[in-house]
Amino acid sequence: MKKFIATLLILSFFLHSFCQDKIPVFVSGTEGYKSFRIPAIIRLPNKVLLAFCEGRVNGASDFGNVDIVMKKSADNGKTWSALQIIVDADSLQAGNCAPVVDTNDQAYPQGRIFLFYNTGNNNEGQVRKGNGIRQVWYKTSIDDGRSWSKGVNITAEVHRPRQPQINQVYNFSEDWRSFANTPGHAMQFQKGKYKGRIFISANHSQDAPKKDFTDYVANGYYTDDHGKTFRISDNVSIAGSNESMAAELSNDRLMMNSRNQRGDIRARIVSISSDGGATWDTTYFDKTLIDPVNQGSILTLGSTHGKNIIAFCNAADVKSRNHLTLRISYDDGRTWKRSYKIDGNDTDSKKDYTAYSDLVKLGKNKIGLLYEKDNYKEIVFTAVTWK
Repeated sequence: MKKFIATLLILSFFLHSFCQDKIPVFVSGTEGYKSFRIPAIIRLPNKVLLAFCEGRVNGASDFGNVDIVMKKSADNGKTWSALQIIVDADSLQAGNCAPVVDTNDQAYPQGRIFLFYNTGNNNEGQVRKGNGIRQVWYKTSIDDGRSWSKGVNITAEVHRPRQPQINQVYNFSEDWRSFANTPGHAMQFQKGKYKGRIFISANHSQDAPKKDFTDYVANGYYTDDHGKTFRISDNVSIAGSNESMAAELSNDRLMMNSRNQRGDIRARIVSISSDGGATWDTTYFDKTLIDPVNQGSILTLGSTHGKNIIAFCNAADVKSRNHLTLRISYDDGRTWKRSYKIDGNDTDSKKDYTAYSDLVKLGKNKIGLLYEKDNYKEIVFTAVTWK
């Protein structure tokens, strides 16, 4: 018995040592919103954290009166500010926010925050049928998120809809319908040939809906001039690829990690680009990164021996959104040497116990995780020490 108790104490110490308390940031049913979903988080050059999500006024549905809201933390996530509404589309939908800090613009040496987001005038099912549109926008802030610019509509640059009755410019032959940013943070290249490029992972559907969701495909868009102009990346080669996030690899490469909406293979889709996300060299399923058809997050942490250190987080389960797990790769995401279970429920009583998440670097060996917990009752923050 003494050995058993000692083992439990050691295990308890280990768990506490790498993963701190789960701190509620957005709690459904409070602050004027029935539900909070779809977290995203960034860290500013002054070390302030900005946590974003969708504030859903009337319920948990993706479509409806949905705002983009934000909170700040100046103490590495221990405490959080009051809620701030960043995008309010009246009674319609604003969501899929993808924040990133541009730290390579000489005009803004303190850093300029970009917040990319989508708006929609109908639910996703109807938009896939051609009855409605999803538009693409961004806002910026140069004062750490205290104030924001007006929204800039970049739909015609990064989307290819056929909706001339809404806007005569929206008359593209490609007939893209549903469109969504990542969700989670966007990324900026920090070194090399593409230093300064901002890349936003995305996905879209094309033409009429298909039962196996193969009308969906992942791609991205990017800017090399701090938001003045944008270009669209190629589609990845696997039909049904969906919600995605990207990270910088060594040697000027980019990795995009995507959800498989078809669900036939319960694993993440990985695409590698050697030209900054414009085209894709290869796309494959990473069978180590099991997934229940859900969102996942990926982040570059640093480098070692000429390879980038990559973090990946998702609900590591093939059946339900559960068992949120952080993995660390020391070789550009080829293998995942470290694995840390962050949260989960081992009973069958609660489905979707841990769902969408986002990652942020807090220090040399410390990562912050913002994630949905307990059937979307709250979005919580925790800090993890990794080795």
